[in-house]
Amino acid sequence: MKKCLSANVLKIIAAAAMLIDHIAWCFADTYSVPGQIMHIIGRMTAPIMCYFIAEGFHYTKSRGKYLLRLGIFAVISWFPFIFMEYGTFPIYFVNGKIGVIYYQSVIFTLFLGLLSLVVIHSEKLNIPLKVIIMIVILPLSFLGDWFAFAVLWIIVFDMFRGNFLNQALGFTAVSILLMFYLWFVLSQPVTESLFQLGVLLSLIPLYFYSGERGRGGRFGKWFFYIFYPAHMLILGIINILI
Repeated sequence: MKKCLSANVLKIIAAAAMLIDHIAWCFADTYSVPGQIMHIIGRMTAPIMCYFIAEGFHYTKSRGKYLLRLGIFAVISWFPFIFMEYGTFPIYFVNGKIGVIYYQSVIFTLFLGLLSLVVIHSEKLNIPLKVIIMIVILPLSFLGDWFAFAVLWIIVFDMFRGNFLNQALGFTAVSILLMFYLWFVLSQPVTESLFQLGVLLSLIPLYFYSGERGRGGRFGKWFFYIFYPAHMLILGIINILI
């Protein structure tokens, strides 16, 4: 079967799914039929983003610049993410005291995933030091959206790069761990969290990835960086106005 989807097309699919998901979080009843459908569609976004972090790690001309760029956008995205989620900013004042919401957007988690690949592939770090750094990164990732599971997705996509079947199996295994975490650690009812299995739908468009960047040039490279914080800021403003 022909691999017909370029990286830029897949990123647009991810952005569209994210927009649908965030509209649902802001304006729809989560457990209504429309809400569930919209969230199931939205589950495709994070895995596709993780896949292209693993791909980008191998294609980028400068991993250091890639890491810095993602880190900067993680900081930028923190503000609109919290604004959309809570209707406030991550740093706020209450009764003369400073309050901070530490929860981070998925860009923060992607940054840690990319950092993990830098550590794992480093020829300058020995194995014990790599293990120590990863012991720090994985718990830290629980401050971000999708927790450590997004980091593990990135590692799996990188580990089995070039073998889609193994990537899919590894991704599915991590996704099952995610469900166990939701059910047995966060105590989410099974019926209220099954929509999270929509992450598995991401394997369908990823299967058709052609390995090519596709049309779009520099716009395609920067599209998601701009779209992600901008759409959350707009949704947050609309949510407050209505």
